[in-house]
Amino acid sequence: MNIQKNKNNVLLKPVLFVISVSILFLLFSCGNEKEKEEQRAKKEETAYSPSRDAAIQKYNLEQQKKLASGRFPCDTITLKEFVLSHYPEGTYLVDFDKTLTYNIPRPAVIYARDHPGYIFGVIAKSKSGERFIEPKNIVGYTESFIDLDSTKLGTAFFYLVLFHCSEDRINVVWESVIPSHGGFNTFSIENWKYQDIPYIRVNFHYAQGIGHIDYNYFLTDGFTSKPHLLMTYKGINFQRTILNFNNDRYPDYYEYVYYDSGKRVEAMDSIPFVWNNAKGAYINTRNSKQTRPY
Repeated sequence: MNIQKNKNNVLLKPVLFVISVSILFLLFSCGNEKEKEEQRAKKEETAYSPSRDAAIQKYNLEQQKKLASGRFPCDTITLKEFVLSHYPEGTYLVDFDKTLTYNIPRPAVIYARDHPGYIFGVIAKSKSGERFIEPKNIVGYTESFIDLDSTKLGTAFFYLVLFHCSEDRINVVWESVIPSHGGFNTFSIENWKYQDIPYIRVNFHYAQGIGHIDYNYFLTDGFTSKPHLLMTYKGINFQRTILNFNNDRYPDYYEYVYYDSGKRVEAMDSIPFVWNNAKGAYINTRNSKQTRPY
């Protein structure tokens, strides 16, 4: 009798242990889910609250000031403060994409060495009426898929901006729209050797086509005039490259035609598109009815 009772107790102990662990796990999961839900709600509140978003930005800037060393007039912290104060709510100075996983991202700012006091920067504005964008959701390779679901995370409008710093004050010289909503990578100052014209190359990832897109802003009318935009790109079965077709100050481009059988990809032809300043468009040299704005 005692033997049977002891045997039953031995059998019950593992069962009771499993039940206890399951209850604890369930309670922990519920608590964890509640915490996650509270975090999501807090995040959503910030995304739709201009005052809360501005307060967070100001707090982050104050922390950056405490950690910064070697500050100078119109540095990136000052530039961030200018964007926060002078641009619509939900506008941010974006960061370059990280080159390594654990890199600290750098602000997307270039100080023009040949033109002291002039600063190029890339900003992103939130679409009016939608939730505010989050800068981390619009920078990087995987974030270039945002075009497929942009409204869920807010729609970003990118701009290349030329700032001018004079006596520790910042002014906007010009800003030019970048026709993309996500996947920003980097930008740099280049030189078009055929006409010795500088241009700013703004590079975006394009994960859908396993490639990249470059938005090239040519300073055809001088440094302080709004630039001329030419888009180029390259992927597994598409490509567009800069071309000097008619030797004027505006760049042209080759549009490549590919044969893609699914097993083999090969460039079959290249069609020149030439800029027509009177029409404000690129014209296909083989079919004048086909035009492109940039």
